[in-house]
Amino acid sequence: MAEQTKYVLDEADLPAQWYNVIPDLPEPPPPPLHPGTREPVGPDDLAPLFPQALIAQEVTTDRYVDIPEEVREVYRLWRPSPLFRARRLEKALGTPARIYYKYEGVSPVGSHKPNTAVPQAFYNAAEGVTRLTTETGAGQWGSALAFACAQYGLECEVWQVRASYDQKPYRKLMMETFGATVHPSPSELTESGRAILERHPDSTGSLGIAISEAVEQAAQDPDARYALGSVLNHVLLHQTVIGEEALKQFELAGDTPDLLVGCTGGGSNFGGLAFPFLREKLAGRMDPVIRAVEPAACPSLTRGKYAYDFGDTAGLTPLLKMHTLGHEFIPDPIHAGGLRYHGMSPLISHIYELGLIEAIAIGQQECFAAGVRFARSEGIIPAPEPTHALAACIQEALRCKETGEEKVILTALCGHAHLDLPAYGAYLAGDMVDNELSDATLEKSLATLP
Repeated sequence: MAEQTKYVLDEADLPAQWYNVIPDLPEPPPPPLHPGTREPVGPDDLAPLFPQALIAQEVTTDRYVDIPEEVREVYRLWRPSPLFRARRLEKALGTPARIYYKYEGVSPVGSHKPNTAVPQAFYNAAEGVTRLTTETGAGQWGSALAFACAQYGLECEVWQVRASYDQKPYRKLMMETFGATVHPSPSELTESGRAILERHPDSTGSLGIAISEAVEQAAQDPDARYALGSVLNHVLLHQTVIGEEALKQFELAGDTPDLLVGCTGGGSNFGGLAFPFLREKLAGRMDPVIRAVEPAACPSLTRGKYAYDFGDTAGLTPLLKMHTLGHEFIPDPIHAGGLRYHGMSPLISHIYELGLIEAIAIGQQECFAAGVRFARSEGIIPAPEPTHALAACIQEALRCKETGEEKVILTALCGHAHLDLPAYGAYLAGDMVDNELSDATLEKSLATLP
């Protein structure tokens, strides 16, 4: 079909395995370290936070991990997700480039996050855990975990970054509808939250602070565990269903991407799309450029330091070798709440250091302009996070317009903005500004590295 718009797989094509990129890399990533001994952490160090099955996935050297049928059964509510050819955007741009987007907004909560929330809830329930704690920025991850906990009869307690808690009340209502309890972070409920409020009574919060509160609560309850929506290896592993499906869909389209673009905060959406394509690239079967896009206000890959740092603000987690802005970094309350994390996935940081991917940072006004342009042509209002990837896609498509290249571009549209419309309201009213990280703020934050 010459004018086909979407490529849809049958439920029988739902991936049966997650893909682990580590065995295919030229060298393995550095291990997490115990902050006291500076020795690699072992399973016993992680047991208070994660079930054994997820700890095993975090350190596995297997190339593929079977997806339990109980997880695939829930996945079938929305997976496989569609791949779209953005023909109307191409026409609006006047570009010879062919633009595709893998749309994860068809999930029950409107984002890619249930791809890992469901297996995390499943494995915890299977090991007798009754309560999960977590953090959330924009609320996408908290909503996904609340939904997943409802599937397996688990309690869910969420600490939501204060800026997003105030900006996105309907995210809180979605989480509560699924049965979760939601607190603004920093809160008075934890020692780490109280310590932050004592120093900064008007703190708008950060993902690092919210992680500290959720980890603290989980560690104190033998029936509870902690769930993380990005950053760690097992989370990115679960997200590879995105890229595995996209590979099959490109076979249907008879096309091969020249450029793959994804937004990056903690790295799960980007890794989920990119890793299966990176496997094909490393095997010599295709050669796409793989480009990570992050906010100029929180540029961990492009301006952060590659060093061991805590994953949270209070220093309760193991030390992770990653691109970081410093664990005490408090980002400006930009609208892309899901990208406001001080660090980058250690695995993606490692792959970036190996030179296998590239990264750029874009200001939020350009990103929202791209989001509006996409909405007016394709009909989907993208979440603030993937507007960063769309802005980079449009940059590339316009370069192709100048050069005449018929480049094939693929991006992950990781969610819709139906509960993020106030952010678009700020942009359309002309009230949005670009918050670029100053050198002085960055140097002060990096000085806190352990």
